[in-house]
Amino acid sequence: MHPHFGITRQFAKSCRKTKLTVNSKAVVLLSGGLDSTTALYLAKSEGHEVHAISFDYDQRHSRELESARRVAEKVGVASHQVVSLNLAQWGGSSLTDKNMTIEDGDVNRTDIPLTYVPARNMVFLSVAASMAEALGAQHIYIGVSQVDYSGYVDCRKVFIDAMEEAINQGTVMGAEQNKRIKIHAPFMFMTKAEEIQLGVKLGVDFSLTWSCYRGGLRPCGTCDSCLLRAKAFAEAGVEDTSLNAQ
Repeated sequence: MHPHFGITRQFAKSCRKTKLTVNSKAVVLLSGGLDSTTALYLAKSEGHEVHAISFDYDQRHSRELESARRVAEKVGVASHQVVSLNLAQWGGSSLTDKNMTIEDGDVNRTDIPLTYVPARNMVFLSVAASMAEALGAQHIYIGVSQVDYSGYVDCRKVFIDAMEEAINQGTVMGAEQNKRIKIHAPFMFMTKAEEIQLGVKLGVDFSLTWSCYRGGLRPCGTCDSCLLRAKAFAEAGVEDTSLNAQ
């Protein structure tokens, strides 16, 4: 048994206990990857009316947007918006700058990889907050974790907490109507293996998801995202069905 499996079971039990008795609206950041897809299933399981938002930011692995579309369709969301933001205009990341090379990954690395997109989650959460306020939604879900990730600074709890406060200071809902917008980061202190085990309980169709930074028809198997994904499925003792479905 995975050493943290008890945490996963406790988390799933807590989700069942707090399941909403009436529908409320939630905006879920959906990239089409493992984390965001599991977050979408979780938001749906908690009784929310789910509105998904994806971003076409001229990323090299835009193949993930097709996965996002398929996931949203499979789960049955109330709406799915794809927002175009050309972050490649100023580059700064191997995911958006075609002059940079996507390096092979290292699950034990301690430095920030070149795939870090400057302030990406800050930008995405700001747009999601605008969508949430327009919809009257008080919940935003994002699948970040500071336990098992590539070292991105915008995946940490301190950042998520700061963004939540900024959103509530900068929206009429939060600042004037006392309708605070909550950012849910349910995997913040979970490993990817624990997240996958929770996903199994939620019925997540992992075959629809895409993680590879290099795009293409099949995952490269060597970038940071591919290595972290493979490690997580192995630790969770779960077959990665996406490898047979691409």
